Amino acid sequence: MNTQEAVARRIRELCKERGWTPNGLSNHAAVPQSTVKSILGGESKNPGTVSVKKLCDAFEITLKEFFDTPYFDTLEQEIK
Repeated sequence: MNTQEAVARRIRELCKERGWTPNGLSNHAAVPQSTVKSILGGESKNPGTVSVKKLCDAFEITLKEFFDTPYFDTLEQEIK
């Protein structure tokens, strides 16, 4: 799993916990639906910190809580 897959998986997990669709998340976070779609669809290779922070605010969690999951514990450093 790479970083973008881990971010998408975490967002899907948090949406499922809250019973939100991606469009619902977009509305709660005031983030364009196209941004959420590109993150979840893997089109966004590097989701911006501001976008992730807005999503965290909608989920009512901190960035630390967002990234504090096993999804991010085993990621290899991505150098390109």
